Amino acid sequence: MSQPAFVDYYEILQLSPSADQETVERVFRLLAKRYHTDNQASGSADRFNEITEAYEILSNPKTRAAYDVKHGTERDRQWQIVREGTGEGHRVDDQQLFHRVLSLLYITRRRDPEKGGLAPARLEWMLDTPREHLEFPVWYLRKRGLVEVLESGLWAITVEGIDELANRELSLPADRALAAGSEAETGRDGQPLAIPQGGGRQPNSADVESGKERPSEPGT
Repeated sequence: MSQPAFVDYYEILQLSPSADQETVERVFRLLAKRYHTDNQASGSADRFNEITEAYEILSNPKTRAAYDVKHGTERDRQWQIVREGTGEGHRVDDQQLFHRVLSLLYITRRRDPEKGGLAPARLEWMLDTPREHLEFPVWYLRKRGLVEVLESGLWAITVEGIDELANRELSLPADRALAAGSEAETGRDGQPLAIPQGGGRQPNSADVESGKERPSEPGT
């Protein structure tokens, strides 16, 4: 069972954690007057209950001291998330994954312009990436208008997504769509598909589009 979400009582009362007791009481009286249900202009039962709960915790020295320990721990946790999320390594990894997702979806769309796409499970398998790690990239690409969900439920690249790849080489993950082939992979138009550095055979458009995949592929 998941733990209840942390409630920031200082934020509810719009106070600094270093606010003294007199300030806590003064701000509470001001907000209570504003959000009391008798105030027809700005009254709100939910908001009034929130500030009352916050005041009950922060107005008592003992409960406030115990709460401040939890507040400090939560603040440190949030800062750790921020530091990790803004690290250069994460941005580079994300950019690479954005490009790999678009590259695979480009191939399937090129084969079938109207219906070409990949199921989430198939994309997860081909990229060798857990579903939870794909949630952010796909959310971002959809918000940018580079990826869409077709009526069939498949993820597909959009015209904008194709334009995004126009000046880049396709970058496909190694060994995720089967069949050994020639060293130089080609598309349906006879033009070579780019193979990124680092070794490993990359799936070509015929592999992905014709379903020539490893027998061990899950979920098919």
